Order: sequence, then structure tokens, then C-alpha cells
Amino acid sequence: MNTFTFARQQLERFPKNIIIRKMQPVITIKNLRKSYNSKQVLKGIDLEVFPGQVLGYIGPNGAGKSTTVKILCGLLNDYEGEVTVKGYDLKKDLLPVKAMIGYVPESAELYDVLTPMEFLKLMGSLYNLDEKICENRIEKMMSALGMQQNLYQRMDTFSKGMKQKVLIASGLLHNPDIIILDEPLSGLDANSVIIIKDLISKLAKEGKTIFYCSHMMDVVEKVSDRIILINQGVIVADGSFEELKQQGGNTSLEQIFAQLTGNTSGVQVADELMRAFEE
Repeated sequence: MNTFTFARQQLERFPKNIIIRKMQPVITIKNLRKSYNSKQVLKGIDLEVFPGQVLGYIGPNGAGKSTTVKILCGLLNDYEGEVTVKGYDLKKDLLPVKAMIGYVPESAELYDVLTPMEFLKLMGSLYNLDEKICENRIEKMMSALGMQQNLYQRMDTFSKGMKQKVLIASGLLHNPDIIILDEPLSGLDANSVIIIKDLISKLAKEGKTIFYCSHMMDVVEKVSDRIILINQGVIVADGSFEELKQQGGNTSLEQIFAQLTGNTSGVQVADELMRAFEE
């Protein structure tokens, strides 16, 4: 048994969160605030994210999730507070930070007249990837996603799920240390969902930091080792699913979500909608 294998076995004896939080954070957010005109969306977010952590970042519509993601990806810079990524100040060192991040949005405008190979080679060139290495990665990734036969087809004929697979490949192509996933399963079939969930776990084991945003509570519950619940611009819960479950006495993340966001009237609303069909 080599030294690396022995060390890894020893680490696996301890709870993951204990190990992770003894490391230096990859992302540090201090007193993050953001307003749109007179509406304050983020009201002082403090957060540290660590290597190898799958962070589920959830909240109702308008809570500030998308704004946080856009700030982390460098798409918004008129915010208050401090955001550092691996020691880089996001406002001062945007390009080095972008080079470390892979971003998979829920939907994006692809160049539909291009083929996946052409589009992904363009993405690879933006990260200064060697052309042969880039082509090799593209072929392997698209083959693994079941799209080898579509590699040289124009994307204007693709379904939403096929386009989503191209987006996933583009976000991972440069082998980033930090991966931000914003509803990455949108449009995917059941088999592809299973593949991506397993991929998230494997990437985390390789030390990648995963920042995962989704409305699919069952998926967040399964893939995340830490969950942040944001509501009305502030963090209202932070912990593993087991920790959150013990604190609230609930059995599912959906129940915890409903309780902490004050949205406990789901059954009543469903009943009211059904009454619309009553004659």
C-alpha cells in the first residue's frame, strides 16, 4: 500500500465536514450586499466554501441566489463587501479568478450555427488549452455524454437536453478547481441526471469545489455535503442535511425549505387550484 492510499483511507475515517473546515477556504464572502435601484437583494452574506465541498445553495425565487452566482462568476461588479477566490480579490483580479471557475448555467445562448466540436474548441481557446488536448477532451466528454454521433452536427437542431450537455462540457473543459452549477440538470433525461449526480461526487473527491444551485430539493439533498438556505437576501440555514434535519425536526429538505422560508401553505394552494375545475 502506497503512502497516498494509506493517507486517504485514514481521512475517510473522519466526517467530511470536519476535515474540510480545517482547510483554507477557496471562496470567502464577507458582508456581501447588492441592490438593484432601491431594492436590496443581498443584505450582508458571510460565507466560506472549502476544497472538495459540494455546497447546495438554495432559496425561493428572488432570494438572491442568482445574484450571488453572477457576482462569483464576475458578471456583476457593482456590489458592496469582499469576495476572494483562492486569495484573489474578485474586483481587482477578475481574469485569474475566471480562469479557475467553470460555470454551467441553466440556459445560455449557444452559437447554434456551430457544431459542438467547433463551439467547444472556441471555449478551449479562450482558456489557452492546447488544441490537441482540447480536441481529445471534447471527444471523450461528448462520447461519455452519449453525443459522439452529434459532435459534428449544427446545434440549431438540438433539443434542450442536448444543448445542456454541451454547456456542461464547456464548463468542465478547462478542468477548473471551482465549478458553479446553476440548475445544471435542466432538460436532461433521467439517465443523464444520474450521470451528472455521480460526476459531481467524483469531482468533489478530486478536490474540486462545487457551488450547486437548484430548485430540485431531492437532488440537492443527495449530492450536497453542506447546504446554505438563503431567504430575502440573508442566510437562514447552514449545515449538512442531517444537521438541518435535526435542528428543525423535519424529514426532508423540502419541509425544511418550506418551514424556514415561511411557505407552509403548499397544500392549501394546491387545493385552491383544484377548485378552479369545480363547476
